[in-house]
Formats: sequence, C-alpha cells, structure tokens
Amino acid sequence: MRLFDLIHRHFLDHFFQADGGIRVAADRGQGVPHIGARQVRGGHPAPDLIIPADTGLRAGMPFHGAAQIPFKGPLIVAFHAESKRIEYADQLFGVGIAGFGGRQKSVISRFVVSGLHQIASHLNLGGRSKRREGQKSSGQNSAHWAGLLLGSVLATPAPATDYPPALGPADFLPVDAKQAAIGQLLFYDKILSGNRNISCATCHHPAFGSSDGTSLGIGEGGVGLGPTRTGGEGHDRIERRVPRNAPALWNLGASEVHVVMHDGRVSRDPIYGNGFNTPAEEWLPQGLNSVLAAQALFPMASEREMAGGTEENEVSGAVFDRIDKGWPIIAKRVRSYPQYGQMFVDAFDHIEKPEEVTIVEIANSLAAFMSLEFRSFDSPFDAFLAGDEAALNSEARLGAELFFGEAGCSGCHAGARFSDLEFHALGLPGFGPGRTRKFDLIARDVGRMGESDALEDAYRFKTPALRNIALTGPYGHNGAYRTIEEMIRHHLDPEAARAEWTTDNPILPDVPWLQPVDFMVRNDRFEMARQNAKRDIFLPDRTDAEIASLVAFLNSLTGTESVTNPPFGVPDSVPSGLPVDKAP
Repeated sequence: MRLFDLIHRHFLDHFFQADGGIRVAADRGQGVPHIGARQVRGGHPAPDLIIPADTGLRAGMPFHGAAQIPFKGPLIVAFHAESKRIEYADQLFGVGIAGFGGRQKSVISRFVVSGLHQIASHLNLGGRSKRREGQKSSGQNSAHWAGLLLGSVLATPAPATDYPPALGPADFLPVDAKQAAIGQLLFYDKILSGNRNISCATCHHPAFGSSDGTSLGIGEGGVGLGPTRTGGEGHDRIERRVPRNAPALWNLGASEVHVVMHDGRVSRDPIYGNGFNTPAEEWLPQGLNSVLAAQALFPMASEREMAGGTEENEVSGAVFDRIDKGWPIIAKRVRSYPQYGQMFVDAFDHIEKPEEVTIVEIANSLAAFMSLEFRSFDSPFDAFLAGDEAALNSEARLGAELFFGEAGCSGCHAGARFSDLEFHALGLPGFGPGRTRKFDLIARDVGRMGESDALEDAYRFKTPALRNIALTGPYGHNGAYRTIEEMIRHHLDPEAARAEWTTDNPILPDVPWLQPVDFMVRNDRFEMARQNAKRDIFLPDRTDAEIASLVAFLNSLTGTESVTNPPFGVPDSVPSGLPVDKAP
C-alpha cells in the first residue's frame, strides 16, 4: 500500500502539474524560490546544509517556481554536515519518503554501497530542461523514473506525525494568586490611563478573545468596545488609529516567552542592567519579574493607547518629558484608594504600607493576572495529545498532519505555543498609519527593523502563537485578513492574495476624518514595492480541501473551560469607581 501511494503521488506530481518539475528541498543558500530553510522539515540554517557531491553529476534541475539551477550531487538532498543525517528527504522528487528523513549515517552508507546513488550517471541526467519550449529532455524523463525507482526502493512506513509537546502548568512562571487578584481589578480599571477613560481590557477584552475584534483599534479618546467603538467627539476625538493589531494575550506567562510585541521591542536582556531591553532603556525600573510585566508598562506611556495628548493630563505631560516619568503619577493614583493600598500590603511581603507601592508592583500584578486569566491548554487538540483519539474529527486530524508535516506550518509556528518567537516577512497588504519611526515621513511600518535597526529585519514581524486563534481575528500585524482561511491563502501565495485584497477587507471602526489616511501608503508605489518584495515564507501549494483541513485543525486549538470559565472574569466594579467595559 505504501509503494502504491508513492507511485500514485509521483504520477500526480510529475504528469498532472504544468511545470513537471522535480521538487527538491533546498535552503536559502541555493536561492530556490519554492522552499526556504525554515519551511522544510528540520529548519536548519543554510550553513548547516550541503548537497553531497560523491557522484560528480552536474545536472540542470528544474524547480517548481520556474527556476532552474545547476547543482552537483546525487539524487539525495539536504545532507546535514555535522549530524550526518538526511534532513529533508521527505521532499525528494515530491514523493513523501517520510520515513527516511533523519535516518542515521548507516542508512546513508547502505544507500551509497548499494549503488543507487549512481543511477543518475547511468540515466544521463545531464540534460537541461526544455520545459519552456513545451518539451521534456530525455534526461528529465530519466530523472522522473529515477526518482520513482529511488522512492520505491527506499520507502519505509510513514512515522507518526511529530506533534509538539503538551502545554501545562509547569510551563509557566510561578504566579501569586493575591497579586493576580489585584491585577484583575487594575486590568479593568481606567485609573491607569491619563484621562481615566480607557483600561487594558478595552483593547484586550475576553469578549474578543483578549483582543478587540478590529484590524486597527481605537485607543485613548474613543468610545465603546470592539468593532463598534467610535473615534470620540470634539476636542477628545482621536487623531489616528492604533498603528497595529491588538495582540491576543493567551499563554504569554509561559516561561519560554522572552520577547513580546509585534516588533519585539520588549525582551529579556541584561543590556541595561534591569533585565530587559525596552523603549525605556536604562530608565525602566528594577524589580519587574517577567517580560509580560515589563510590557504592561508601555501602553500607559503611549499617547495613542492610554496616556492621552501632551496637554490633556499630568501623566501625558510627564511622559512627554521622559518615557518613565508618568509611571510614578499612576502609582500614586492607585495606592491612594484604600482598597488597592490594603491589597498590595497583603499580597507583597516587602510592602508594609500603601505609600511604598510603585509601578513595579502594579506591573507585576497585571502580569500575574494576565498569566492566570489567559492561560489555555484545554483545547480538543490538547485532549488529542493526551490520548483521546476522538477529540479531533477526521478533517481536523488531517489538518494536524498537514500542519506538522508537508504543509510546513510548524516551521515557524513551532512548539507547544505554536510560535518560534522569531520574526518573518509575509508581505501583507499595507495600510494604516503604521508604527512610524521619528524620521519616517510616510505612513509605513518597517516592523522589526524599527527595533533592531538592521536592514535585513525590514517588514518582519513576530510569529504569533496560535492557541485560541479562532477567537482572535482579524489576523496579521495590521489585521489585514478577517478569516483564518484568508490568512492561510496569503501564506501560500502572497502575490495572488494581495491582488485580490481590497480596502473593504480590514475591520476598521468608522472614523470619517481618518479615512484619507487609512490607505494613504497604498498610493506610494515605491513603498509598496519594498514591502511586497520582502518575503521569508515559501510554502508548497495546497488544495482547497487541504486548506479547509488546516482551518479545522486551527479551530481545534480553541480552549474550553479556559475560555468559557476563566479564573477571574470581568469584575462588576473596580476600586476607583470608574465604569468597567462589559461585553457588548
């Protein structure tokens, strides 16, 4: 049955596809547009990969994507120099020799001793492809049959899908429940904002999967919640949208999380002596216990998100002077409420009286709450990992096999949280005000480069974790796509997806006076060309049925009790007495 499957797949791949090419896994070092080092099984960086050259063969091999490069080597690809393992043999000739990838050197040695690697020289594979003239060279036909023979001889039973490890309580940093209880109230209390009109929950509400349900949200000055939020009125109305999609908060308390935000501008790092590399640099206070706690400080210091305009309140005025100067003002506000003051004394051993509460305790409490409240590892997929075969239906099970197998999704969405915490360029449709740098004269977002100042990081953004992804749309750093399916299709063919994308795609709360700015960047053909040209992800095509299976699998990552019955929920009221944002 396995042999039949190999023959069948080979036949379909080489006789029904228009280009008739031989799909050979390659790394970025070979410059092959079809597959990159991070998109094939193993994901080793280019310097670790070689093409064996023991046959002396020199052939012009046709590749999917209409590229043709000469290389020297037998019909085995991606040999790891140090481990002596074949890493990517599952891509050989488009035939899934899944059981062969990763075998030890002894297997490779037997392959060479058997003489199979010499098949190429006997079948005259030196001919150049004539596909562009509508013909196939005899060498290319020979290559097809050599691939078929090789796949038949080396075929072994397909191994079980390499699923990620289960996520559980042990994967999270320790959290104090009393501190988390303070954090719950602070998360929903608008006392943390300069004008006392917006809370953390306004943009990260459980009603929208810990996001806000919009492509680009409305921060300080807006009215309402979610997609129906308005831009305010009169002097208080907003001047621009929040430049990026509000990221979901699920499982950010995991101990592996060392970098947050779309561009990674908050990360664990000893560079400034306070344990973190942040926009506050050396002015970030000591004592923050996690990268999540460090991150919690910066919306409070952002004019667009929570601080307000420079002439509107004492917090924004202080932030205008220096990024850290608004935090002591907020801390004094909070500890002045007797309920908060006593809770801090009870929850923190080093706090003996409310006057000792600083922004550090506030941030650590917020982080404790977010870590507990948005902790999710009870999805159907988790039940499947625990041994419940019935937890996934057949479509979701097929999607999982594709996701962790030949579709290549897990190359970036790796591990128990489904993120490699790295940065990649997807070439998403550009729009919105962008998170501009001080010297940017146009509305654009350069992504990771804004933090690293490295040109190669232009238009790269952090890989989002995927648990509860069905609840957290729209998708992409700017919320360019409304559905999971649209986002998958963009990954597979960015050029086609951008061509079909229209300004009706994003979910943007209606703000008439901002509409001329929302899509201004799309009129700059040079900037659009730069954004479109930067692409790190090259994935093989998938059928409509396979895409539907991937969607089904991603839907299976939605938590059950963790979503419907979280540890804290939305409080009825907060100590400041300010209104609490409820579900719409």
